[in-house]
Amino acid sequence: MPGPSRKIVDVLEGKTVTPPPIWLMRQAGRYLPEYRETRAKAGSFLDLCYSPDYAVEVTLQPIRRYGFDAAILFSDILVIPDALNRNVRFVQGEGPQMDPIDVAGIEKLDAEGVLSHLAPVLETVRRLRCELPEATTLLGFCGAPWTVATYMIAGHGTPDQAPARLFAYRNPDVFLRLLDFLADVSAEYLIAQIDAGADAVQIFDSWAGVLGEREFKAYAVRPVARMIRTVRAARPGARIIAFAKGAGVNLRSYRQDTDANAIGLDWSVPLSFAAELQKDGPVQGNLDPMRVVAGGRALEEGIDAILQALGNGPLIFNLGHGITPEADPAHVSDLVHRVRGYKP
Repeated sequence: MPGPSRKIVDVLEGKTVTPPPIWLMRQAGRYLPEYRETRAKAGSFLDLCYSPDYAVEVTLQPIRRYGFDAAILFSDILVIPDALNRNVRFVQGEGPQMDPIDVAGIEKLDAEGVLSHLAPVLETVRRLRCELPEATTLLGFCGAPWTVATYMIAGHGTPDQAPARLFAYRNPDVFLRLLDFLADVSAEYLIAQIDAGADAVQIFDSWAGVLGEREFKAYAVRPVARMIRTVRAARPGARIIAFAKGAGVNLRSYRQDTDANAIGLDWSVPLSFAAELQKDGPVQGNLDPMRVVAGGRALEEGIDAILQALGNGPLIFNLGHGITPEADPAHVSDLVHRVRGYKP
């Protein structure tokens, strides 16, 4: 006898589910006291990512508390450069840092051993699929090549990713090779996550919004399309969400150009535009995370606007970016309750 359906999988296959399924980017994180407790035990942030015991625990915490329709693997987009020996570290109060890469370093990149380095992450995926409720979708993920490349070139996060943009203008051929290399490595990583039990995967292009139209096509669309082709060639049924934060009107053809099943929408995407995009397939988003911090009327109005605009089509309710540490866990409960009470 078949078990309960996974609602997010149904949406990714083009179905409209009422009320829409819900999960939140960074749902396992610092706003939860149980996460902070586990994080303190784990040691460094990378130790948390690479310890299946701890990573499974923090992934399950928001599922236990809120019953979200999906659990997303607890890890980080920078495990790929870490696996490429770029000396990644997370500095308290400063964020991620790594050894900046130059032209010579790009020419020396070697993908051998990447999946071996990431074996603990894949073990986490396997354990999660065994421990999650049958109806809960398990999401894997990775960073998009452009976003990962920005950190690799600068060696840290920057407000507008000027170092990567400048590097790309000065070294266009080398930069495209870096993106292709990251696309191929990341695609193999996603295939391994799917094989380990992920029902679907998300590609995070957190810095897509700093790109001009031409650069968006070359640096954001082309590498993600390459990744998706590679994943689908190996796993034809793969379900893939592509999230290009800040892409604006460039989203108009993003789904078609990348062949993603669903596209993630940040909170700046107008709901009228989101409704147009939904005509071509599933969308995910796009509540402003600050409404969760505010709670009350601001939260209710934001939820209702999204449900009214998008609730009658294939929608995965989510935030327009990750939940922030300032969010009140009680406000998240209010959010889940209101979305689940939706009646068209």
